[in-house]
Amino acid sequence: MTTRPRLRLGSHLLPGLIAVALFVVFAAVFLTSSFDAPAGFPGGGSVTASIGYALFSLDGGAYPSEGFLIAFEIIDLALVAALAAAVMLAKTEENGHIAGALRFVSPDHDADDESETDTETAARADGGRDVEEDGR
Repeated sequence: MTTRPRLRLGSHLLPGLIAVALFVVFAAVFLTSSFDAPAGFPGGGSVTASIGYALFSLDGGAYPSEGFLIAFEIIDLALVAALAAAVMLAKTEENGHIAGALRFVSPDHDADDESETDTETAARADGGRDVEEDGR
């Protein structure tokens, strides 16, 4: 049998009341604030082209800016290193042979040979093996 929920009054309602009061203050501030009209960019140049020129430190574009080629290359190298490290960590090995994350099969194992069960050769997706009940 279920019972109806009951409203408990007490000091544990204080954080909720503070959150409601903070919401009212933020709503009043945002609804009564005024913003200037957007200025935009002067002239008829392409902002996107200027960003592209600045990214590769090329002269051109309608708007002058600083070059970001060194920052672009550093980020490129960091992302490539992270990708290579992720691939290396995802590979698993057993007996010196690189195997997939789903199943280990030795090179001398025949596909028709059913001597090993799937549980003996199966591996978890993280590369580990399931522990049997006797601790092996």
